[in-house]
Amino acid sequence: MKRYPVPLVPGPTTVPEDVLAAGHYDFGSGDIEAEFFEHYGRVEEKLRALIRTRNRVAIMSGEAMVVLWGALKSTLSPGDRVLSVATGVFGYGIAEMARTITSEVTVVGFDYDEAADPEKVSAAIEAFRPKMVTMVHVETPSGVVNPVARVGEAVRACGVPLFYVDAVAGAGGAELVTDDWGIDLCLVGSQKCLSAPPGLGMVAVSERAWEEVERTGYQGYDALLPFRDALERRWFPYTPAWHAIAGLEAACDRILSLGLDAVIQAHTDVAAHTRKRLREMGLSLFPRREAESAATVTAVRVPDGSSWENLDRRLRAEGVVMGGSIGPLAGKIFRIGHMGVQADRALVDAGLDALARIPA
Repeated sequence: MKRYPVPLVPGPTTVPEDVLAAGHYDFGSGDIEAEFFEHYGRVEEKLRALIRTRNRVAIMSGEAMVVLWGALKSTLSPGDRVLSVATGVFGYGIAEMARTITSEVTVVGFDYDEAADPEKVSAAIEAFRPKMVTMVHVETPSGVVNPVARVGEAVRACGVPLFYVDAVAGAGGAELVTDDWGIDLCLVGSQKCLSAPPGLGMVAVSERAWEEVERTGYQGYDALLPFRDALERRWFPYTPAWHAIAGLEAACDRILSLGLDAVIQAHTDVAAHTRKRLREMGLSLFPRREAESAATVTAVRVPDGSSWENLDRRLRAEGVVMGGSIGPLAGKIFRIGHMGVQADRALVDAGLDALARIPA
Protein backbone atom coordinates (compact mmCIF):
# COMPACT_ATOMS: atom_id res chain seq x y z
CA MET A 1 0.00 0.00 0.00
CA LYS A 2 1.32 3.44 -0.93
CA ARG A 3 2.30 5.68 1.99
CA TYR A 4 1.71 9.40 1.55
CA PRO A 5 4.11 11.84 3.22
CA VAL A 6 1.26 14.12 4.36
CA PRO A 7 -1.50 11.92 5.85
CA LEU A 8 -4.54 13.95 6.91
CA VAL A 9 -7.35 11.41 6.79
CA PRO A 10 -9.96 11.50 9.59
CA GLY A 11 -9.09 7.97 10.66
CA PRO A 12 -7.55 5.53 10.77
CA THR A 13 -4.86 7.99 11.74
CA THR A 14 -1.10 7.68 11.45
CA VAL A 15 0.33 5.25 13.99
CA PRO A 16 3.65 6.31 15.54
CA GLU A 17 6.57 3.91 15.34
CA ASP A 18 6.72 3.40 19.12
CA VAL A 19 3.06 2.34 19.16
CA LEU A 20 3.66 -0.10 16.30
CA ALA A 21 6.77 -1.44 18.00
CA ALA A 22 4.97 -1.98 21.31
CA GLY A 23 2.80 -4.67 19.77
CA HIS A 24 5.68 -6.57 18.19
CA TYR A 25 6.86 -8.79 20.98
CA ASP A 26 6.45 -12.39 22.08
CA PHE A 27 4.08 -12.34 25.04
CA GLY A 28 3.74 -16.08 25.38
CA SER A 29 0.36 -17.58 26.19
CA GLY A 30 -1.35 -14.24 26.66
CA ASP A 31 -4.51 -14.62 28.65
CA ILE A 32 -3.29 -17.50 30.81
CA GLU A 33 -0.33 -15.49 32.14
CA ALA A 34 -0.66 -13.39 35.28
CA GLU A 35 1.39 -10.69 33.56
CA PHE A 36 -1.31 -10.24 30.92
CA PHE A 37 -4.04 -9.53 33.46
CA GLU A 38 -1.80 -6.99 35.18
CA HIS A 39 -1.14 -5.43 31.78
CA TYR A 40 -4.84 -5.30 30.88
CA GLY A 41 -5.70 -3.69 34.22
CA ARG A 42 -2.99 -1.10 33.72
CA VAL A 43 -4.29 -0.16 30.27
CA GLU A 44 -7.82 0.03 31.62
CA GLU A 45 -6.68 2.56 34.23
CA LYS A 46 -5.03 4.69 31.54
CA LEU A 47 -8.19 4.62 29.42
CA ARG A 48 -10.16 5.76 32.46
CA ALA A 49 -7.86 8.75 32.77
CA LEU A 50 -8.24 9.61 29.08
CA ILE A 51 -12.03 9.66 29.10
CA ARG A 52 -12.34 10.83 32.70
CA THR A 53 -14.31 8.04 34.28
CA ARG A 54 -14.21 5.77 37.31
CA ASN A 55 -16.24 3.12 35.51
CA ARG A 56 -14.97 -0.25 34.38
CA VAL A 57 -13.72 -0.17 30.78
CA ALA A 58 -14.15 -3.26 28.61
CA ILE A 59 -11.43 -3.61 25.96
CA MET A 60 -12.87 -5.73 23.17
CA SER A 61 -11.24 -7.23 20.10
CA GLY A 62 -12.67 -5.80 16.90
CA GLU A 63 -13.03 -2.43 15.19
CA ALA A 64 -14.99 0.17 17.19
CA MET A 65 -18.26 -1.18 15.79
CA VAL A 66 -17.84 -4.15 18.11
CA VAL A 67 -18.65 -1.95 21.11
CA LEU A 68 -21.28 0.14 19.32
CA TRP A 69 -23.20 -3.06 18.58
CA GLY A 70 -22.29 -4.82 21.80
CA ALA A 71 -23.49 -2.00 24.04
CA LEU A 72 -26.88 -1.93 22.29
CA LYS A 73 -27.40 -5.69 22.25
CA SER A 74 -26.24 -6.05 25.85
CA THR A 75 -28.74 -3.51 27.25
CA LEU A 76 -31.81 -3.52 24.97
CA SER A 77 -34.68 -5.95 24.55
CA PRO A 78 -37.71 -5.94 22.25
CA GLY A 79 -40.15 -3.27 23.38
CA ASP A 80 -37.55 -1.01 25.00
CA ARG A 81 -37.79 2.63 23.97
CA VAL A 82 -34.76 4.31 22.40
CA LEU A 83 -34.44 7.98 21.52
CA SER A 84 -31.63 8.57 19.02
CA VAL A 85 -30.21 12.06 18.61
CA ALA A 86 -28.98 12.30 15.03
CA THR A 87 -26.97 15.01 13.29
CA GLY A 88 -25.21 12.88 10.72
CA VAL A 89 -24.44 9.48 9.24
CA PHE A 90 -23.51 7.78 12.50
CA GLY A 91 -26.30 9.27 14.59
CA TYR A 92 -28.91 8.08 12.12
CA GLY A 93 -27.03 4.81 11.76
CA ILE A 94 -27.18 4.06 15.48
CA ALA A 95 -30.96 4.51 15.32
CA GLU A 96 -31.09 1.87 12.58
CA MET A 97 -28.91 -0.43 14.64
CA ALA A 98 -31.26 -0.06 17.61
CA ARG A 99 -34.22 -0.90 15.36
CA THR A 100 -32.78 -4.35 14.75
CA ILE A 101 -33.29 -4.98 18.48
CA THR A 102 -36.46 -3.02 19.25
CA SER A 103 -39.02 -1.33 17.02
CA GLU A 104 -39.60 1.39 19.62
CA VAL A 105 -37.06 3.87 18.27
CA THR A 106 -37.69 7.59 17.82
CA VAL A 107 -35.18 9.90 16.11
CA VAL A 108 -34.64 13.53 17.04
CA GLY A 109 -33.09 14.50 13.74
CA PHE A 110 -31.12 17.55 12.69
CA ASP A 111 -29.53 18.66 9.45
CA TYR A 112 -26.05 17.36 8.71
CA ASP A 113 -24.63 20.90 8.94
CA GLU A 114 -25.74 21.58 12.51
CA ALA A 115 -25.29 20.27 16.02
CA ALA A 116 -28.12 18.94 18.16
CA ASP A 117 -30.34 21.43 20.00
CA PRO A 118 -30.47 20.31 23.67
CA GLU A 119 -33.87 21.95 24.21
CA LYS A 120 -35.43 19.98 21.34
CA VAL A 121 -33.82 16.82 22.67
CA SER A 122 -35.13 17.51 26.16
CA ALA A 123 -38.66 18.03 24.84
CA ALA A 124 -38.47 14.77 22.91
CA ILE A 125 -37.27 12.91 26.01
CA GLU A 126 -40.17 14.30 28.03
CA ALA A 127 -42.67 13.22 25.38
CA PHE A 128 -41.22 9.78 24.60
CA ARG A 129 -39.81 8.67 27.97
CA PRO A 130 -37.16 6.31 26.58
CA LYS A 131 -35.06 3.73 28.34
CA MET A 132 -31.98 4.89 26.40
CA VAL A 133 -30.82 8.05 24.65
CA THR A 134 -28.11 7.61 21.99
CA MET A 135 -25.85 10.33 20.64
CA VAL A 136 -22.62 10.85 18.69
CA HIS A 137 -19.95 13.08 20.22
CA VAL A 138 -18.16 13.95 16.95
CA GLU A 139 -19.73 13.17 13.58
CA THR A 140 -16.63 12.61 11.46
CA PRO A 141 -18.46 12.55 8.07
CA SER A 142 -19.58 16.16 8.63
CA GLY A 143 -17.10 17.52 11.19
CA VAL A 144 -19.81 18.37 13.73
CA VAL A 145 -19.32 18.25 17.50
CA ASN A 146 -22.47 17.77 19.56
CA PRO A 147 -23.31 19.24 23.00
CA VAL A 148 -23.09 15.95 24.87
CA ALA A 149 -22.75 17.60 28.29
CA ARG A 150 -26.00 19.57 27.92
CA VAL A 151 -27.91 16.58 26.55
CA GLY A 152 -26.54 14.55 29.46
CA GLU A 153 -28.11 17.07 31.82
CA ALA A 154 -31.48 16.56 30.13
CA VAL A 155 -31.08 12.78 30.29
CA ARG A 156 -30.47 12.90 34.03
CA ALA A 157 -33.19 15.49 34.69
CA CYS A 158 -35.77 13.30 32.95
CA GLY A 159 -34.65 10.13 34.71
CA VAL A 160 -33.64 8.23 31.56
CA PRO A 161 -31.89 5.03 32.68
CA LEU A 162 -29.16 4.91 30.00
CA PHE A 163 -27.13 7.47 28.02
CA TYR A 164 -25.17 5.89 25.14
CA VAL A 165 -22.49 8.05 23.49
CA ASP A 166 -20.34 7.24 20.47
CA ALA A 167 -17.11 9.07 21.39
CA VAL A 168 -14.96 7.24 18.86
CA ALA A 169 -13.80 10.37 17.02
CA GLY A 170 -13.40 12.62 20.05
CA ALA A 171 -11.84 10.64 22.89
CA GLY A 172 -8.27 11.77 23.39
CA GLY A 173 -8.61 14.88 21.22
CA ALA A 174 -11.71 16.77 22.34
CA GLU A 175 -13.24 17.54 25.70
CA LEU A 176 -14.93 14.42 27.05
CA VAL A 177 -15.90 14.02 30.71
CA THR A 178 -17.69 10.69 30.89
CA ASP A 179 -18.85 10.67 34.50
CA ASP A 180 -19.67 14.36 34.88
CA TRP A 181 -21.68 14.25 31.66
CA GLY A 182 -23.67 11.25 32.88
CA ILE A 183 -22.58 8.88 30.11
CA ASP A 184 -23.49 5.29 30.94
CA LEU A 185 -22.00 3.68 27.83
CA CYS A 186 -19.03 5.65 26.49
CA LEU A 187 -17.79 4.07 23.27
CA VAL A 188 -14.22 4.53 22.03
CA GLY A 189 -12.10 3.20 19.15
CA SER A 190 -8.35 2.76 18.94
CA GLN A 191 -7.84 4.21 15.46
CA LYS A 192 -8.81 7.87 15.76
CA CYS A 193 -7.37 10.36 18.29
CA LEU A 194 -5.47 7.64 20.13
CA SER A 195 -3.42 6.94 16.97
CA ALA A 196 -3.29 3.20 17.56
CA PRO A 197 -4.03 0.57 14.91
CA PRO A 198 -7.67 -0.38 14.23
CA GLY A 199 -8.77 -3.53 15.96
CA LEU A 200 -9.92 -2.58 19.45
CA GLY A 201 -13.19 -1.16 20.71
CA MET A 202 -13.48 0.12 24.28
CA VAL A 203 -16.55 0.94 26.33
CA ALA A 204 -16.80 2.49 29.78
CA VAL A 205 -19.86 1.04 31.52
CA SER A 206 -21.60 2.70 34.48
CA GLU A 207 -22.95 0.67 37.39
CA ARG A 208 -26.56 1.19 36.31
CA ALA A 209 -25.61 0.07 32.79
CA TRP A 210 -23.98 -3.07 34.22
CA GLU A 211 -27.22 -3.79 36.09
CA GLU A 212 -29.09 -3.61 32.80
CA VAL A 213 -26.47 -5.81 31.16
CA GLU A 214 -27.10 -8.41 33.86
CA ARG A 215 -30.88 -8.22 33.36
CA THR A 216 -30.67 -8.44 29.58
CA GLY A 217 -28.34 -11.44 29.64
CA TYR A 218 -27.26 -11.12 26.01
CA GLN A 219 -24.73 -13.74 24.89
CA GLY A 220 -22.54 -13.35 21.85
CA TYR A 221 -19.06 -12.38 20.73
CA ASP A 222 -19.82 -8.69 21.38
CA ALA A 223 -21.55 -9.24 24.74
CA LEU A 224 -20.44 -6.95 27.55
CA LEU A 225 -21.43 -9.23 30.41
CA PRO A 226 -18.25 -11.36 30.56
CA PHE A 227 -16.12 -8.22 30.87
CA ARG A 228 -17.72 -7.12 34.12
CA ASP A 229 -15.50 -9.42 36.18
CA ALA A 230 -13.05 -10.79 33.61
CA LEU A 231 -10.03 -9.48 35.50
CA GLU A 232 -11.17 -10.84 38.84
CA ARG A 233 -11.96 -14.26 37.37
CA ARG A 234 -8.82 -14.27 35.21
CA TRP A 235 -10.96 -15.36 32.28
CA PHE A 236 -11.94 -13.66 29.02
CA PRO A 237 -14.70 -14.85 26.68
CA TYR A 238 -12.23 -15.13 23.80
CA THR A 239 -8.48 -14.76 23.32
CA PRO A 240 -7.72 -11.06 23.81
CA ALA A 241 -5.76 -9.18 21.15
CA TRP A 242 -2.87 -8.69 23.53
CA HIS A 243 -0.50 -7.36 20.87
CA ALA A 244 -3.04 -4.63 20.09
CA ILE A 245 -3.53 -3.92 23.80
CA ALA A 246 0.22 -3.42 24.16
CA GLY A 247 0.11 -0.89 21.32
CA LEU A 248 -2.90 0.78 22.91
CA GLU A 249 -0.96 1.25 26.14
CA ALA A 250 1.85 3.00 24.25
CA ALA A 251 -0.75 5.24 22.57
CA CYS A 252 -2.30 6.13 25.93
CA ASP A 253 1.15 6.81 27.37
CA ARG A 254 1.88 9.27 24.57
CA ILE A 255 -1.17 11.36 25.45
CA LEU A 256 -0.83 11.09 29.22
CA SER A 257 2.86 12.00 29.14
CA LEU A 258 2.03 15.19 27.26
CA GLY A 259 -0.95 15.87 29.52
CA LEU A 260 -4.54 15.31 28.42
CA ASP A 261 -5.48 18.98 28.76
CA ALA A 262 -2.46 20.03 26.71
CA VAL A 263 -3.29 17.48 23.99
CA ILE A 264 -6.91 18.66 23.80
CA GLN A 265 -5.73 22.28 23.60
CA ALA A 266 -3.32 21.36 20.81
CA HIS A 267 -6.21 19.85 18.84
CA THR A 268 -8.28 22.99 19.41
CA ASP A 269 -5.42 25.26 18.29
CA VAL A 270 -4.64 23.23 15.16
CA ALA A 271 -8.34 23.17 14.24
CA ALA A 272 -8.59 26.96 14.57
CA HIS A 273 -5.45 27.42 12.48
CA THR A 274 -6.75 25.05 9.82
CA ARG A 275 -10.05 26.89 9.48
CA LYS A 276 -8.39 30.29 9.40
CA ARG A 277 -6.20 29.25 6.50
CA LEU A 278 -9.11 27.65 4.64
CA ARG A 279 -11.15 30.85 4.96
CA GLU A 280 -8.18 32.85 3.66
CA MET A 281 -8.10 30.51 0.66
CA GLY A 282 -11.73 31.38 -0.04
CA LEU A 283 -13.07 27.92 0.77
CA SER A 284 -16.40 27.36 2.48
CA LEU A 285 -16.42 25.46 5.76
CA PHE A 286 -18.93 22.89 6.94
CA PRO A 287 -20.98 22.92 9.21
CA ARG A 288 -22.59 26.32 8.83
CA ARG A 289 -21.73 27.49 12.36
CA GLU A 290 -18.02 27.23 13.00
CA ALA A 291 -18.61 26.99 16.76
CA GLU A 292 -20.16 23.56 16.06
CA SER A 293 -17.05 22.31 14.23
CA ALA A 294 -15.06 19.53 15.86
CA ALA A 295 -11.55 19.97 17.20
CA THR A 296 -10.48 16.72 15.55
CA VAL A 297 -11.67 17.10 11.95
CA THR A 298 -12.49 19.97 9.61
CA ALA A 299 -15.04 19.57 6.82
CA VAL A 300 -14.83 21.75 3.71
CA ARG A 301 -17.29 22.16 0.85
CA VAL A 302 -15.96 20.98 -2.50
CA PRO A 303 -15.56 24.17 -4.59
CA ASP A 304 -18.07 24.84 -7.34
CA GLY A 305 -16.88 23.61 -10.69
CA SER A 306 -14.69 20.94 -9.09
CA SER A 307 -15.27 17.41 -7.82
CA TRP A 308 -13.91 15.46 -4.90
CA GLU A 309 -12.53 12.83 -7.27
CA ASN A 310 -10.49 15.44 -9.14
CA LEU A 311 -9.36 17.16 -5.94
CA ASP A 312 -8.37 13.86 -4.36
CA ARG A 313 -6.33 12.87 -7.42
CA ARG A 314 -4.49 16.19 -7.43
CA LEU A 315 -3.82 16.11 -3.71
CA ARG A 316 -2.40 12.61 -3.93
CA ALA A 317 -0.13 13.77 -6.75
CA GLU A 318 1.21 16.29 -4.22
CA GLY A 319 1.76 13.55 -1.63
CA VAL A 320 -1.27 14.55 0.43
CA VAL A 321 -4.20 12.37 1.38
CA MET A 322 -7.35 13.85 2.92
CA GLY A 323 -10.78 12.25 3.21
CA GLY A 324 -13.99 12.50 1.25
CA SER A 325 -17.30 11.91 2.99
CA ILE A 326 -20.05 9.30 3.03
CA GLY A 327 -23.83 9.18 2.89
CA PRO A 328 -25.68 12.30 1.71
CA LEU A 329 -22.47 14.35 1.89
CA ALA A 330 -20.46 12.10 -0.43
CA GLY A 331 -18.90 14.23 -3.18
CA LYS A 332 -20.08 17.46 -1.55
CA ILE A 333 -17.47 17.94 1.15
CA PHE A 334 -13.98 16.73 1.96
CA ARG A 335 -12.36 16.41 5.36
CA ILE A 336 -9.03 17.18 6.96
CA GLY A 337 -8.24 14.87 9.84
CA HIS A 338 -6.14 16.77 12.39
CA MET A 339 -6.57 14.21 15.15
CA GLY A 340 -4.13 12.14 17.15
CA VAL A 341 -0.53 12.60 16.00
CA GLN A 342 -1.94 14.41 12.95
CA ALA A 343 -2.88 17.34 15.20
CA ASP A 344 0.38 18.86 14.07
CA ARG A 345 0.52 22.40 12.68
CA ALA A 346 3.46 21.72 10.37
CA LEU A 347 1.77 18.64 8.92
CA VAL A 348 -1.51 20.51 8.39
CA ASP A 349 0.31 23.44 6.80
CA ALA A 350 2.01 21.08 4.36
CA GLY A 351 -1.38 19.73 3.35
CA LEU A 352 -2.95 23.17 3.06
CA ASP A 353 0.00 24.48 1.04
CA ALA A 354 -0.60 21.67 -1.43
CA LEU A 355 -4.31 22.41 -1.50
CA ALA A 356 -3.57 26.09 -2.25
CA ARG A 357 -1.42 25.08 -5.24
CA ILE A 358 -4.31 23.26 -6.90
CA PRO A 359 -6.07 25.52 -9.43
CA ALA A 360 -9.73 26.21 -8.72
